[in-house]
Amino acid sequence: MGVGSLVGTADGAAAATTAPVRDDFNGDGYMDLAIAANHATVGGMSKAGYVAVMYGGPHGLSATSTSRRTVISRATSGIPGSPTKGQAFGTQMSKGDLDGDGYADLVIGTDGTGDAVVVWGGSHGLSGGTSVPAYNTQTGDFDGDGKLDLALFRPGHSLGDDPAGTTATLWTGPVSRTATPAATAPLDPDHLQYYDVQDGAVGDVNGDGRDDLALTVYCGDGNYCTKLYQASATGLVPTASNGNYRGVAFGDLNGDGYDDMIDGVGYDNRVDIAYGSASGISADTTWKTFTQDSPGVPGTDESNDLWGEAVAAGDVNGDGYDDVAIGAPCEGLGEAQCAGAVTLLHGSRSGLTATGAQFISQNTTGIPGTNEAGDDFGYGLQLLDINGNGYADLAASGPSENNGNGAVWSLRGRPTGIVPDAALVFGGKTIGAPYTKAQFGFEIG
Repeated sequence: MGVGSLVGTADGAAAATTAPVRDDFNGDGYMDLAIAANHATVGGMSKAGYVAVMYGGPHGLSATSTSRRTVISRATSGIPGSPTKGQAFGTQMSKGDLDGDGYADLVIGTDGTGDAVVVWGGSHGLSGGTSVPAYNTQTGDFDGDGKLDLALFRPGHSLGDDPAGTTATLWTGPVSRTATPAATAPLDPDHLQYYDVQDGAVGDVNGDGRDDLALTVYCGDGNYCTKLYQASATGLVPTASNGNYRGVAFGDLNGDGYDDMIDGVGYDNRVDIAYGSASGISADTTWKTFTQDSPGVPGTDESNDLWGEAVAAGDVNGDGYDDVAIGAPCEGLGEAQCAGAVTLLHGSRSGLTATGAQFISQNTTGIPGTNEAGDDFGYGLQLLDINGNGYADLAASGPSENNGNGAVWSLRGRPTGIVPDAALVFGGKTIGAPYTKAQFGFEIG
């Protein structure tokens, strides 16, 4: 049996539709940032977890204004369930306007001990919640009708060589606030029974108006893979799996109108770029590989740096080409092992390039903080234009900062790249949320 079908358009490119809202929870025109502190103690329950949502605005994020943030946990009014020890609420997140009301919604997942929750967007921000039968999710317009669909995953958590397998379902949007989709179908049961789905990303690699889906999965024997599904009029069609990837993102790196797939291979310290085209992702023989030994890339390729453990794409300098942020959370700097760092590579007409590359750490001039062993700076990454000026801003986390309390850095994008002007660093304590050993920044969405 193949992948479950979605209602699609006629042959050829999908009809023009209004793009669904993806990152604006309160409808004010600014992108918002969701940050998980999945090991926080909530309601006396250790590692129950919460998610902090920081609302964007013309001056960026504010860690002091209570009206510019909200904290969501199982103890929040309207959220189903109650804080549960070890549930790690916020382990994985996805977002987008599921019910078609013009406000992005946030889907908060768990470590597999409780259902995910959709928290609904509105003019006053996120509020209320509805359980959905999944541990982690991905949102995308997989049928190109202008409405977001929801892919739901219940993966096992294998501790051995063989994955436990994943049960997956595809909900056709819109999804009502009672968690009722327009239609449902199984998602690739023939293949996903052999993988443990962990996370993923969506992008349109062939420009047909339908989102394609890349999943990062545990594929056995200590290895992780990217499993790519290309959208079609008959549903999501699995393509060949690619090995040893932990981070995945999509962005149009060469401005040709097709999203390109960025795959990070942290334990091999490399990033592979698979360029999109009218026929989809190019053959792997044409992929471009970057390491810290590539010409122009800052630093040196060293074992255990985990360069590529996290990747994110967005147009930082406003030139019309998406750029790529690459996390190396175990980068050693001086005597500080696993202090962590972020590398920014720029898109161009010819694709991703190391020309003008940046290397950012807590010792970079103007960046708050100091490189310390075990901070894991660069573990989580996001590129979003949070102040609406046309330049994507960098959010980078160090969930092990301050002995496991965790922190997130917000750094501005400009025509010259990432700049330290108005740099902001904050954690759970800063925003009045539980913070001790919270791993604030374990996931950024």
